[in-house]
Amino acid sequence: MHTLLTRTGRSVAGLAVLLTAALGAGMAPATAASGAAPPSTAPAAHSTAHTMGPGTDYATDDPFTSSRTNWFRQDRFGMFIHFGSYANWEGEYRRPDGTVCRNAEWIKRECAIPMDAYEKQAATFNPADFDAKAVAQAAKDAGMRYIVITAKHHEGYAMWPTKANSWNLHDHSAFDKNRDILAELKAATTAAGIKLGFYYSIWDWHDPDFANPATFPKYEQRMYAQLKELVGGYDPDLLWFDGEWSADHPTNPWTANDGERLEAYLHGLKPGLVVNNRVGKRRVVDGDYGTPEQEIPSSPVDGQLWESCMTLNDHWGYARYDQNWKSSTTLIRNLLATASRSGNYLLNVGPDAHGRLPRPAVDRLKQMGDWLRTAGQGEAVYGAGYGGLVEEPAWGSVSRKGDKLYAAVTRWPSGGAALHLRARTAFDVRAARVLDSGQKVRVVKAGDGYDLTPGGAATNGTATVIELTVNPGPTSPVGSGKGLKEEIFDNADLSGTPKITRVDPTVNHSWKFTGSPDRSIPADRFSIRWSGTIEPRRSETYTFTTVSDDMTRVWIDGKLVIDSWSPHEPRVDKGQLSLTAGTRHTIRIDYAEQTGEAHMKLLWSGPGQAQQIVPTRQLYAS
Repeated sequence: MHTLLTRTGRSVAGLAVLLTAALGAGMAPATAASGAAPPSTAPAAHSTAHTMGPGTDYATDDPFTSSRTNWFRQDRFGMFIHFGSYANWEGEYRRPDGTVCRNAEWIKRECAIPMDAYEKQAATFNPADFDAKAVAQAAKDAGMRYIVITAKHHEGYAMWPTKANSWNLHDHSAFDKNRDILAELKAATTAAGIKLGFYYSIWDWHDPDFANPATFPKYEQRMYAQLKELVGGYDPDLLWFDGEWSADHPTNPWTANDGERLEAYLHGLKPGLVVNNRVGKRRVVDGDYGTPEQEIPSSPVDGQLWESCMTLNDHWGYARYDQNWKSSTTLIRNLLATASRSGNYLLNVGPDAHGRLPRPAVDRLKQMGDWLRTAGQGEAVYGAGYGGLVEEPAWGSVSRKGDKLYAAVTRWPSGGAALHLRARTAFDVRAARVLDSGQKVRVVKAGDGYDLTPGGAATNGTATVIELTVNPGPTSPVGSGKGLKEEIFDNADLSGTPKITRVDPTVNHSWKFTGSPDRSIPADRFSIRWSGTIEPRRSETYTFTTVSDDMTRVWIDGKLVIDSWSPHEPRVDKGQLSLTAGTRHTIRIDYAEQTGEAHMKLLWSGPGQAQQIVPTRQLYAS
C-alpha cells in the first residue's frame, strides 16, 4: 500500500516504450521444434498501456467459481519439475581448496561459485536422456493432472531456445541443438491429456542489469520478451512465478507495481492463463492462488485458492546424495489432507544431469497412482474440496463433492469402536460404504455429530475411504438479484454527494495502483458505499471475509460484522453471523481508498457453502 510506490523514473508510459523495443521484430521467439504453433505478432506497444489509469479494474472473475480456473480446482494433483543447469553439478561443488559444498538448485549462490566456473560447467550440460513421453507417463501413472516445469530458475538459465539472450540450453550447453525439451514436453503432455505450466523466476543471478534499479528496465525488457516466447510458442495453461521477494546477492528490486503490470500484460497475451501469487509479492491480492511451500495449511486459505508445493526428498533440484525419500504413505496422506482443505498438491521431482527422473521418485509416484485408482479412491481428491459439513477428525481427513463426503481413515478403529464425526451444521446421512469392500458401515447420530462403525477391517494400510451419501439440508432457490446499490465519492471520507450512483453486480474489485471505479474517479482518495440486501440459500452461520486495501466496514442487519477502518496494506478480515435461507438481510459496506493500492472483495462461506465471492443473484439493490 503506502510503502509500495512506483520506482523513481518507472512510469507506465516509459515502460511501454521499453516493451515496444523488447517485443519488436528482433525479439520474436523461435518456433518450437516439435511443431508447436509460433507466437502471434508482437504488439506495437505494451498491451496494457492504453487501459491503465482511472477506470481500470483488474478483477476479471472469481477464481473460486470461474470457468477459467475450473481445471485447476478440479485436478488437485500436479507434478513440479525443477530442472536447470544446476542439475549438472549433481548437488556438489568442490572448491579450489578441496572442500566440498553441497546444495542443489541454489548451488551457485549458496556455494559462492564464481560466475566463470558456473558458466563453464553449464557449457557441458547435456540432458540427452530427457524423455518427455516418460515424464508425462510418470505423471499420468501417479494420477497427476498437470505438470509445472522450471523454464527459468534463479540462475537465469533458460531451458528453451530463447532469443532474448544466449544463457540458455540451446546456446550454452552440449545438448542437441535440434531439440527443445519444452516443446517435447508440450507435445507429450497434450498427448497424455495433462495440462502444462511453466515456472519462471523473476530474481535473476546472471543478468547484469537485474540488480541495479537504473538498469532494471533493460532486464525487464528481456523478461517480457521471454514470457511472450513461452506463452506464444508453447501455449501453457499456467505460469508459476518465483523470486519476487526482497533479497540481496544480488539485490532484488521487484515491486508490487511491477507485479501489477506484469499480471495485466500476461492476461493480455492469454486471458485464460492461471497465474500464481508470486507474480506480485505473494499476497492475497496477487495472482489467482496462494503458494504455501513445504507445508499444508490447517484449513482452507482465506480469500484465495491455494496450492502447496512440496519435495519428494530434501531438495528441489537433483542431488545424488539425497536419498531421504518420503514414503508413498506420507505422500498420499499429504494429498488427502490438501484436497480436504480445498487445496492442490504440487509434488516435485528433480531430473539428474542426464535428464532422467530418479527411480525412487518414479516408484513412489506410481504407488500414489495405484492408491488413487483403486476402487475409485481418487474420488476423495479429484474435484473434491473442504468437508465443511463436519470438523476434520483426528483419525483422518474428510473431503466433499456434492452430496458425497469422503472420509479417508488413516487410523482405523479396533475392536468394533466407532469413528466420530463432529457436525458443523445440520445434515442427514442417507448411505455409507467402504470403498473397495462389501462391508457395511453403521451410522448413528451421537452427541454433536455421527458415529460411524465399520463392519470389518481396513482395506488399505495407507488410507481406507468411507463414502457417505448425505442430505445437506434445505436450500432455497437461486436468487434473482442484480447486485447492490453503489455510491462512489471522489474523496476518501464518504462525504458530500456521490459522484456516481449505480448498481454494482458484485463486490469483487482489484483497482491496484493505477485503477479506480470509474474514469472520472482518480486512482487515489476515493470511497464507496454499497447497500441493499443479501439473501442466503442456507440457514446457517456464515463467515464473511473481506480482502481490502485501504479501509472497510461491513454491517449486516445493522450489526457491525467487520471493522477494519484504519489504513492498512492488503489484508483479510473476517466476521461471522447466522443468516436465514430465503430471507433478505440488509447489508451496508463502506470502503475508503487513500493512497497506494485499492482492493475490495466480499466473500462468504459456511458449513454448506464453499468459499466464494458473494454471487450477484444473491444481492439486491433495494
